[in-house]
Amino acid sequence: MLRFVGLRILQAIPVLFVMSVITFIIIQAPPGDYADFIRNNMITQGNAPIATADAAAEAYREAHGLNDPLVIQYFRWIGGILFRGDFGHSMFYNRPVADVIADRLPMTLAIALTCHVLATLIGVAFGILAATRQYSWVDTVLSFIAFLGMTIPRFLLALILLYILAFRLNVQELGSFYSSRYGGQDWWLGPFDFNWAKLWNLIQHIWPVIAIATFGGLAYNMRVMRANLLDTLNQQYIETARAKGLPERAVILRHAVPNALHPLVAYQGVVLPYMLTGEIEVAIVFALATIGPAIVASMSIGDVYVTATLLLVLGAVLILGNLIADLLLAVLDPRIRVGS
Repeated sequence: MLRFVGLRILQAIPVLFVMSVITFIIIQAPPGDYADFIRNNMITQGNAPIATADAAAEAYREAHGLNDPLVIQYFRWIGGILFRGDFGHSMFYNRPVADVIADRLPMTLAIALTCHVLATLIGVAFGILAATRQYSWVDTVLSFIAFLGMTIPRFLLALILLYILAFRLNVQELGSFYSSRYGGQDWWLGPFDFNWAKLWNLIQHIWPVIAIATFGGLAYNMRVMRANLLDTLNQQYIETARAKGLPERAVILRHAVPNALHPLVAYQGVVLPYMLTGEIEVAIVFALATIGPAIVASMSIGDVYVTATLLLVLGAVLILGNLIADLLLAVLDPRIRVGS
């Protein structure tokens, strides 16, 4: 097992390198850069003459190496990561990229993992209920819920929910993680005194994002679980277990469900980075400071190092998710062996 994990980590190094090259080239492919963003702001907001704005933009390119060949810019960025742990400097935030990511990644991970766990547990439970009650009203209702979750765009759900909260229920302080009272408080008020009030305030602010992202995720999990379980219940070993006199509950939970979970467990490795950016539409609507909106904003203004680093983080999460999925499959099914 340890040999398998070590080999997968070693294999991830060239994959991340190739991905970093491809993403850096794609990011730089569209015309324009951050200097053009500065130029446009000087003209539209500062009423600067075009010649002055052009000169300022060119001076910015020279000062920050934006006129250098693409190869030099890439190796300057990747060399800083490998030898100094420096992910570059954000042009828009005027801060190290590592600080920008450190501000957004923990909360993004917390929201993504919460949505992921809820979507998996609820989706699997709904899939079991629907499969064991095929063509009943329970199956019909749950299938309709899954259909809505997979077809309704998340941004539309976010806009509807935002309208209800802001204009119907008059909810205040939307667009932030905390109320002004709790924003500056520490999580620990003492050695053994956790700030539960701040946690509850956080839940009150981010539950719309969690609810919408979970709704979309559980729809897929439920449909896959239902289809897999229906196929598994028709297998010969299930009929054998029933013929031995085992209770139907034991047949389903001990024999059918574990085998029907295999495709879902394998899917978890792919869905992890999706869950990181899956709340992007909802986070943009609610103006929350997570990774998703940061990627969109940095791409729109040409903040290259922020975009490239965030995409590199998503690639690393994808590799890590697939590794975890392989290990979970080995635990779920003893017939699967890794490391040999």
